[in-house]
Amino acid sequence: MSFPKLIPAFTAQIVIEPPANIGTTARGGTILFVPFVPNSGSVKSEDSYPIQLDAEFVHGADYVRMDPNGENVRLEIHSVAKDKATGALFRFSYTGTVSLAGPAGKMFRGEPDMATTGFGDAFTHHVFETGDERLGPLQNKVFVGSGRFIIEPGKPIVVEYKISEVTAS
Repeated sequence: MSFPKLIPAFTAQIVIEPPANIGTTARGGTILFVPFVPNSGSVKSEDSYPIQLDAEFVHGADYVRMDPNGENVRLEIHSVAKDKATGALFRFSYTGTVSLAGPAGKMFRGEPDMATTGFGDAFTHHVFETGDERLGPLQNKVFVGSGRFIIEPGKPIVVEYKISEVTAS
């Protein structure tokens, strides 16, 4: 038996608006609502990936749940994107975990010295859903990602993910 391998598939860039605090809920932990900037950002295939996609996010939001111990946040994202070439719509959702111990924690806490982070604090599992025949095979694959936060003065924060397909080795 061998471990699976990763095939580089997509780069996603999500432009986000400032978060709103929903508060502490009955399920535990504080929830932040982080909307996407509508009609912005992208999901683009790597040149070598067999299913080519160049899409823009139409709508989306992240529901960030803080762990009670303050060490991590849990991501739950739901969005819709549109392929620029065909107009095909697809649902792009993912869950993940972000460690607050490193540079990503500064971003979540809004610290004044926050800066663009490296990859390694955020890991995700991505799911595609669509009725489009050409993009349909994406629904039957498993995708994982690693993310970072791009912070530039005077601009909205961009969350960037490098997403890979998980396959047999």
